[in-house]
Amino acid sequence: MTKTLMRGLLAGAALAMAATPAVATQKNPTVGGAPMAASKTIVQNASAAPNLTTLVAAVKAAGLVETLSGPGPFTVFAPTNDAFAKLPAGTVDTLVQPENKAQLTSILTYHVVPGRITANDIAKKAKANGGTATYTTVAGGTLSFMKMGKGWGIKDAKGGHAMITTANVMQSNGVVHVIDSVLMP
Repeated sequence: MTKTLMRGLLAGAALAMAATPAVATQKNPTVGGAPMAASKTIVQNASAAPNLTTLVAAVKAAGLVETLSGPGPFTVFAPTNDAFAKLPAGTVDTLVQPENKAQLTSILTYHVVPGRITANDIAKKAKANGGTATYTTVAGGTLSFMKMGKGWGIKDAKGGHAMITTANVMQSNGVVHVIDSVLMP
């Protein structure tokens, strides 16, 4: 191979690498200011986020740490501490009591959908279904997603609403979308 041809191939390869989409090197969004690592599990990353401490405490109280640390994949719609604070006073304290474990588990698993569902997947499904994407949760209920402004809103079984505030936080065992309200089955 001539030196000229070799230089040409190397230059072409450099141009092709420069044209590679940024998606391949795109970093995960931070959650509560904490970096999220795609190589860590849902529980590991949530435990590092200062705005998800109530969720982590609830997951521990419900005995779901092992499950959400497992291979999945899972899609978790993760309510922030502020989302839990919107609940009536005393609700979280009551739910984390051992005698309310079944109810807490039901609420938490209502925030989990089997599989790895990105915001793009939600958008595609909504477009194919007249503007609404519906997914079945691990708890057996349904969540409906619709475009609201520039983001995605979620409607729960009781007619409550939440917004996805941080989408596509990739995990080793799924994806997390941070939301601003607790969803109720």
